[in-house]
Amino acid sequence: MHTTIMTEQELDQLEELLDSDIFKDGAMSLDALQGFLCAVVSGPELVPPSVWMPEALGESPAYESLEQAQQVANLVMQFYNSIATALSNGEDFDLILYAFEENHEELDYVPWCDAYVYGTQIGESNWFDAAGEFADELSEKMEVFFLLSGLLKEDAEKHKEPWLSEKEEKKAMKQAREAFPSTIGDIHQFWLARRSTPETIRREAPKVGRNDSCPCGSGKKFKLCCGKEPTVH
Repeated sequence: MHTTIMTEQELDQLEELLDSDIFKDGAMSLDALQGFLCAVVSGPELVPPSVWMPEALGESPAYESLEQAQQVANLVMQFYNSIATALSNGEDFDLILYAFEENHEELDYVPWCDAYVYGTQIGESNWFDAAGEFADELSEKMEVFFLLSGLLKEDAEKHKEPWLSEKEEKKAMKQAREAFPSTIGDIHQFWLARRSTPETIRREAPKVGRNDSCPCGSGKKFKLCCGKEPTVH
């Protein structure tokens, strides 16, 4: 089955609002917002809008009126609910990916995947801790997003670790792009099967930003150090 997330008019309206001066460049772009929400609705716990909405829109939007604030909230919630419904029902939906300005034939996966990784940090549960004995399986699935966002390569270069050859990297990226759509649903199903567990492991440390150093002292970014690091296959 195929489901339409929102009408084209509603998506255009939301896209225009997110890019407006209301948010002072603090709101996510529409592609990033989709990636972020796919992670938020797919994790080990239900994260309320009061937690994820400020992360998506920024802390202090300059709304022109109460009506405009309600309009934005309604559109974002409609976007969220459509994504949640599609994932829960195993339905296909249109993925929002923009082309590079310099090459209109190539899609830019970085904003979407980077926002997805950030979305895994929202809420009280640590994804890899909550996965328990299935953390390795989760790492393999998440590798798609780590590769396409450039985080794996960035981390390897920062720590002067070996990286793939140009040919190997090209092949790995092609495989990741092909696996990208199905992996979104696979991770949602992964957590759906585990949400009934009696106890979820909670974070004791405060949530840190997407580019902050991990509190464990590894020197790596938190988003790459919330559990067992994925490896490139």
